[in-house]
Amino acid sequence: MLCVAAGVIYHQAPAQAAPDNCPVTAAAAHQWGAPNKSDDFDDPSSLAGWNLYDGPGHAGNGSRTPSAVSVADGVLTITGDSRGNSEGMSWSPGQTFGRWEVCVKSPAASPNYHSVQLLWPDRRGGGEVDFMEIADPTRQSVDAFVHYGDRQEAGHIRIDATQWHSWAVEWSPQRIAVFVDGAQWWETTNAAHIPTGLMRMCMQLDDFGGDISQGGQQIVDWARQYPLVAT
Repeated sequence: MLCVAAGVIYHQAPAQAAPDNCPVTAAAAHQWGAPNKSDDFDDPSSLAGWNLYDGPGHAGNGSRTPSAVSVADGVLTITGDSRGNSEGMSWSPGQTFGRWEVCVKSPAASPNYHSVQLLWPDRRGGGEVDFMEIADPTRQSVDAFVHYGDRQEAGHIRIDATQWHSWAVEWSPQRIAVFVDGAQWWETTNAAHIPTGLMRMCMQLDDFGGDISQGGQQIVDWARQYPLVAT
């Protein structure tokens, strides 16, 4: 997973969101307090707060293009096509430790388009935390990964990710925990595997090569970032 930065923005009409798509959240359930950054994607101008990628796709597959991102009717949509044009975006600058939560759904897709929400280091070599990675083309199972060096820890949950869910991560010196609809479903407490530098949240639709003939989408209603200590 590569989280980078770019600049140009293009808009097209995505799927429409209904109000209160993710009413149950980890932030409310665990009293995370007020966010220090948030985006409801109310109009295209919200993309000014994000870095859009531009260049080669994941692992050199296809291309990252800002034209694959749109904001309309209160949702953000990342679209991947059969030619490998897809996109990702990062929320900079990063912070050291904290909590992030997003309201997302991922329609069924080609076998090799992964829908991903992750934390990426501001500096190379700082690890990676994928708190929602969906490789299953039917979007009925979700993985979490903590990458450290050339190794990783992983968790897995069965869930219908074609429906709206709130996906969240808590990153502290003691643990990394992931949540869906307010409930924790996986964690690691191995301090040797936990990043310690600045990290930023990224949203990506990754082309893993192979069959992408049916394309793919990731649809986001809102995103929130919280400090580790509630305010």
